[in-house]
Amino acid sequence: MRIAAAAASLFLALGTAYAQRHTITINAETPEGQVLQQIGSETDEAKKLGLLEQFATQHPKHEGIAWVYELLIPAYTKAGNFDGAMAAADKLLASDPDDMDSAHAALKAAEAKKDPDAVLKWSNATSAIARRVAASPKPSDEDEVADWKVRVDYAKQVDVYTEYAIYAAVLQTADPQKRILLGQGLERRNPDSQYFGQVAEQYFLALMQAGKAGEAVELGERALAKNAASPEMLLALASGYIARKQPDKTIELAQKAAAATEARPKPEGVSDADWQARQSVLVGRAKWISGVTYAAQSKWALADTALRAALPAVQSDKDMLAEALFYLGLANYRLGEAGDTERIKDALKFNTQCAAIPGRFQGPANTNIKAIRSQYRVK
Repeated sequence: MRIAAAAASLFLALGTAYAQRHTITINAETPEGQVLQQIGSETDEAKKLGLLEQFATQHPKHEGIAWVYELLIPAYTKAGNFDGAMAAADKLLASDPDDMDSAHAALKAAEAKKDPDAVLKWSNATSAIARRVAASPKPSDEDEVADWKVRVDYAKQVDVYTEYAIYAAVLQTADPQKRILLGQGLERRNPDSQYFGQVAEQYFLALMQAGKAGEAVELGERALAKNAASPEMLLALASGYIARKQPDKTIELAQKAAAATEARPKPEGVSDADWQARQSVLVGRAKWISGVTYAAQSKWALADTALRAALPAVQSDKDMLAEALFYLGLANYRLGEAGDTERIKDALKFNTQCAAIPGRFQGPANTNIKAIRSQYRVK
């Protein structure tokens, strides 16, 4: 007696796109067929998984082995044996390299395991298959065209999901080296991915954590070209342009960083207080960059406005605070010299505050204090 059976496939939430892939004809008169028949009728999941494992071990060359592996992948995943599911998918794809559903199921297992290396591996593998399917030629038989269109559309959606899987893995991964590998993987595969912007921010921060500031700045430039640079990336780029002595570009990027910070919505799970504190720091640092750059250009009124706005955000960074105070003192002195004599008191105040902070601005600030008191007879 021969009985036909088909394995259930694991599909995306968007639904089944095409028919089950692997089928077999069971010959119940053979020992192998009897086990396969038992597998097909077994309702206890643990017993069914045991039978599948037994068959795969004892009959790896059987014509129905692909059917068995296809059943093993979701069975292992449901049982929490994610490594087993991925191993079964590896074996299945060795004989059927275009089994997109099984590759996608392995990707889901990698996600459930929260294994960034496995997510990257199966994201790449699933994407490669999906792209082959999406690029398949239109059938000459008109009766097959409708199914082909459905399959191609589904493959494109699967490919997008593989990029989302990398994005989700980046957010769940604390190890900066792993985040770098995930970010590199997505950018190499599809630099125009809709998830590039979200991944790039975490990728950028991971590069900075890993001490790879040069690579981080290069990534920031690429993200900027795609209008995908986060406020943190824009601030790092602005700082880089200070070193390059390109003040106009520095100020442009700092202003973009402030605007981007103020425009972005608060993420879920973050308190209003924490979010506001974070926003204030970023906007303050953007104002600080603008202020010291304006000061370097002798644009004293603009420097004064920007640096006053920056002061609350740089209180915890003594170097930034000292530089802000020094240039505020200088800006107000120059504005006082130009006729706004009320500014001289502020010039003395800011220089005095700066002189109280040990560092490279302490000496110049003390010199300025003496000069102001001598010239304007103020205490």
